[in-house]
Amino acid sequence: MWFLRFLNFSRKGFFFHGFSTAKASAINTQLRAAPRFYLGRTAQAYLSTLQEAKNDVEKMPLAKSLASLVVESSPPGDVKDTDRPEMGRVGMKRLFEMRVKKRVKQQYMNGRFSDLFMKVVADPKTLMDAYNCIRVCSNVDVATWEDSGICFESLAEDLANGRFDVEANTCTVSTRGGTRKEVLVLPNLKLKVVQEALRIVLEVVYKPHFSKISHGGRSGRGHLSAFKYICKEIPDPDWWFTVLVSKKVLNVEFGGFPKGQGLPQEGTLSPILMNIYLRLFDDEFHRMSMRYEALDSSIELDEKQPQSKLRSWFRRQIKCSAGNPKGCENSGVRVYSCRFMDEIFFAVSGPKEASLSLKSEVQNYFQDCLHLDVNRNMEIVSCNHGQGVRFAGALLIRTIKDSPAVRAVHKLKEKVKVFALQKQEIWDAGTARIGKKCLAHGLRKVKESEIRHLSDNNSCLSKISCYRKSGMETDHWYKQLIKIWMQDLEKNAATSEEYILSKCIAEPALPPSLLESFYEFQRRVEEYNSSETDSLLSLLPSSGLSQQCETITKVIAPVNVIQKRLLRYGLVSDKGYSRAVHALILQDSSQIIDWFSGIGHRWLRWCNECENFGELKIIVSEQVRKSCIRTLALKYRIHESEIEKSFGSQLSSMLLSQDAEDGICEDMLDTCSLDNDEALMYGISYSGLCQLSLARMVSLSRPCNCFVMGCSAAAPCVYILHVMERQKFPGWNTGFSSCIHPSLNKRRIGLCKQHLKDLYLGEISLQSIDFGSWKRSIS
Repeated sequence: MWFLRFLNFSRKGFFFHGFSTAKASAINTQLRAAPRFYLGRTAQAYLSTLQEAKNDVEKMPLAKSLASLVVESSPPGDVKDTDRPEMGRVGMKRLFEMRVKKRVKQQYMNGRFSDLFMKVVADPKTLMDAYNCIRVCSNVDVATWEDSGICFESLAEDLANGRFDVEANTCTVSTRGGTRKEVLVLPNLKLKVVQEALRIVLEVVYKPHFSKISHGGRSGRGHLSAFKYICKEIPDPDWWFTVLVSKKVLNVEFGGFPKGQGLPQEGTLSPILMNIYLRLFDDEFHRMSMRYEALDSSIELDEKQPQSKLRSWFRRQIKCSAGNPKGCENSGVRVYSCRFMDEIFFAVSGPKEASLSLKSEVQNYFQDCLHLDVNRNMEIVSCNHGQGVRFAGALLIRTIKDSPAVRAVHKLKEKVKVFALQKQEIWDAGTARIGKKCLAHGLRKVKESEIRHLSDNNSCLSKISCYRKSGMETDHWYKQLIKIWMQDLEKNAATSEEYILSKCIAEPALPPSLLESFYEFQRRVEEYNSSETDSLLSLLPSSGLSQQCETITKVIAPVNVIQKRLLRYGLVSDKGYSRAVHALILQDSSQIIDWFSGIGHRWLRWCNECENFGELKIIVSEQVRKSCIRTLALKYRIHESEIEKSFGSQLSSMLLSQDAEDGICEDMLDTCSLDNDEALMYGISYSGLCQLSLARMVSLSRPCNCFVMGCSAAAPCVYILHVMERQKFPGWNTGFSSCIHPSLNKRRIGLCKQHLKDLYLGEISLQSIDFGSWKRSIS
């Protein structure tokens, strides 16, 4: 309590008693210029606590006052540091948005909003909060927040008077070379702040009117909620299809590239404007469903079906809204829709004629009413013949749900398969060790003088003697022989030293009975795992066959497409074996590991609910992790086993096994929360991995700051961005950036170490980078 006489707080600011007027005024000026987050939450809570303590200071005994002296005398900075991690990025952005939303709601009078631009958007406080939201999305450390360099009072005045020049606050980037020029116009920081303020205001006005079938850019309604809606709330579809729209409306590009993946060409206002525009279709589909399900007289009613289809339709809608999809079942026609941004999925329970009619009606509405181009070649697929449909970067298929007995058999087969793989790994390691010892022992025993006087020119030793030069050491000779042997064996599997030692040296020398018994065991395991359905059903009890089969919808990750992306980015060879990524060799070892870990983090975040997530685990353990090891081995020019010993703990975090998965989830609590609130962190949770190569080190003669918006840290290195692919719309979710604009190819960007790590691990997206900074920072 001893410092309370120096500090008081009022609405006008802080007043320091005991200091000179000039010094108190200077301190007040600094505190007012500090980020509003501290004054708005931490400082006020801290000062209110001090005020309560001041009121009770006379009542507190002397002993208790002295005992609490150490805690109370801690500086305010300690309180901020302990308070900040509890909130997290999502909580911080929610706090800043709530301030703006409160100002918007104050303008709601007589059933409508009024004067939002002048009273809310053109407000320095709103612009400051919008800028803080940008810094939160850019993952700028709160402790390093400094003056933004933007005069928000002047910016608000320009907006209010109509003097804000939009064109002057943009940068233009165009493709280099080629006959076809593609231009990308990106906002600078000032325009980005204005767009963020507009986005928050529009969200308050239109969010209550969005339909339940729309996903993307909304709190708790992203990719995962869209898949959950399709799998859980569409009980028994017969036909499904997707409608692809394209065109530029409201300066928002419909189609063209996948939305929500943090691509620079998708603006800040794109998700909210797209949801506002397509809300017209959402409302129209509600009327369509009423016509098809309640008013369509072309479908004959069953005798047991209620005679009033309209009353039945309303009852089903009430049950569905109450979260009871089983109560939504009906023998008549049912139509469903799920929209993720500009990708729209439809399902129909009923005859194919109803699905054809619905598709034609939907296409006509988009073209005639919304003036959007529609791809009329989309095929209507039957759900009951194992044919899937692509939606939101994944594949949706209908399969028969396995009974408990079938699942038990599959589990047994999986255990047998894992047991056989473990025995195969032990066998390969043991035979490779035996072959290495035999070959090394034989080469050491042979002297160079004995080789020259061999009587038998056809012997194996005589054939390999020509590869030993005069004075060559035994170890060097051994490595040379292995290298030549690998080159001579034109086999797909002959890609490693262990294969040569095991298959070509050790196994031919083993007893034939031992070899036959081991490979007979592996053959029997393979036959068991590839057994047909009849063999599987023979293992089941007869009672399980009489049960009625239940068909469910499953989400499948595009594993085949992911394998092609690994080849495109250089992680695997054309034969499917891991290789070093040469573009990453000049970067630090921690940055290389972060780049490879970013693949696993994204697959864990995107595909954890997919049915074939186990296949991605195998890819990570056998290809991605091995590629990381070989990249580090090539960088330091040491053996791969030494890399595994040196970087064991970092490499183990890449594995998506159950234990490693739990550890990753604990480390990614804040990141996992991004999926649950896509409106707050739109474009970050599903941002793809991009490839950067080192361009140059930053020197005193050529300085460079970090290009991330809101970050003023010095960039130690400048990197080159490589555009590796440009998927057609709609694209697949593969973990990599699917469609970066070609004008950004080979562009140089400066990044600090923290934001390079964030970009690799998916904590920020390319939308956080100010690509216009290269004109000011890089010569």
